[in-house]
Amino acid sequence: MFHDVSFPARLAFGSGAGVERRTQITTLASGHEQRISPWAQGRRRYLIGAGVRSLHDAAELLAFFEAREGQLYGFRFKDFADFKSSAVNAAVTATDQVIGTGDGARTVFQLTKAYGGVTRAIAKPVADTVKVALDGVVTTAFSVDHTTGLVTFSAAPAAGVVIRAGFEFDTPVRFDSDRLDLTLEGFDAGRVAAVPLVEIRV
Repeated sequence: MFHDVSFPARLAFGSGAGVERRTQITTLASGHEQRISPWAQGRRRYLIGAGVRSLHDAAELLAFFEAREGQLYGFRFKDFADFKSSAVNAAVTATDQVIGTGDGARTVFQLTKAYGGVTRAIAKPVADTVKVALDGVVTTAFSVDHTTGLVTFSAAPAAGVVIRAGFEFDTPVRFDSDRLDLTLEGFDAGRVAAVPLVEIRV
């Protein structure tokens, strides 16, 4: 279950971020190890709340938490360390990421971002930021589903045509706790204990 709303960016400042992997390790009688991972992609985790200093901010966070019913509903979160197809300090261009190759029949392609040899599906692009190029030539003959990250062309790209895209995106997350703790520190000052978020597959 997912609410297509964005966490207030102002409340995310000062948040911590990391990536979690899942590795299963078996030690053999010889002392050698066998290592496998059931996850094709890492999962992002965040700690928010450091930027909340006023009672107004605390109330806004509490209202957002209640509207999501704790862990029940997912939402969009802007990871300021990783929110676009290009490098963080570079502008988005239509040739940032390869998302497929035309075959003359297929019209729908998933937005993706490559991290070395690992490819991450991008399901929550930001509206009006997606740019697409066919063999390096920018095109506007496509539409984007901003809830799935699927790009649909009005006509199938010809066989062998390399399809590239550039975009900004949000990470789909949920609260990783059903509890939110607030501390009153003054008439207009409040503090929130660190609130964990975890990426979800959508």
